[in-house]
Amino acid sequence: MDMLHAMRTFARVVECGSFAAAANALDISAAQVSRIVAELENQLQTRLLHRTTRRLRMSEAGERFLERSRHILSLTDEAMDEARGAHLNPRGRLRFHCTHGLGLLMMPLVARYNAACPEVVMELTLSQRNPDPLDEGHDIVITIGKGLPDSQLIAIPLGSIYSILCASPEYLARHGVPTKPEDLNDHACLRMVDPLFEEDWSFDHDQGRSVVVPQDTFLTNVADAMLKATELGMGVGLLPYYSASHAIEEGRLFRLLAPHRLRQREIYAIYPSRHYLDAKVRTWLDYLKEQLPALFEAHQQVVDDPRFWR
Repeated sequence: MDMLHAMRTFARVVECGSFAAAANALDISAAQVSRIVAELENQLQTRLLHRTTRRLRMSEAGERFLERSRHILSLTDEAMDEARGAHLNPRGRLRFHCTHGLGLLMMPLVARYNAACPEVVMELTLSQRNPDPLDEGHDIVITIGKGLPDSQLIAIPLGSIYSILCASPEYLARHGVPTKPEDLNDHACLRMVDPLFEEDWSFDHDQGRSVVVPQDTFLTNVADAMLKATELGMGVGLLPYYSASHAIEEGRLFRLLAPHRLRQREIYAIYPSRHYLDAKVRTWLDYLKEQLPALFEAHQQVVDDPRFWR
């Protein structure tokens, strides 16, 4: 039997004082009300109501059961109201995953969204891999790639990114400035390990394509480590433009071989379903689609400024 329905029916009988009045309030027949209460008593193996031709009286067990039932029904109603409102009001824990460098870039957006939606707890996980949202319980995964595999997941494009070549003023003073891709063969080229791309650096130009094969001078899979190595003058670094922009603007790095853009990739927000989407997920996605392009543009203006080129 449907225990919650039986509890509601029993409570309504007590409130209305009769089976007929309860049936009218529930919009069912008096016979159905009587049957539900009888089945409930049979299930509990106890008498809940003493019936006479003139009135009903609760047993001691009935009084205790009514108190517990009202508490359970109140909690159930509260849970249902909260669930129904999940698509209306952003609240609860929002779990999202991002790569390390991109996650740090997005922190201003996280802070502003959190200020606008204080009932949402932002739980950000950073790593260099792209997890499956269903397997690891993430509401959203911000992923970088040249394309998406076949999947039942929903993917929303958020823009594109690329990498640029940089070097410190000290390094360039010691080793000179490369003016064409082939010059890089005479330089220490720091390698950013990326499973999405070949190790070679490919430059497309009017005469075709030039390919440079970096030597094993320094390797890392984290943009922050590559940024620090490049700033320290270890060699020419290939960096996501948004990771390099502050160092370029502050004079710690120069952009090389501009306007070449290497390793262009698309960014997607991936989530398991578009049905009954929670307000916290929907509003965060809407916020990213609105604000992330402007954030990218601010960094891009810096690296595209010829004042910072060498």
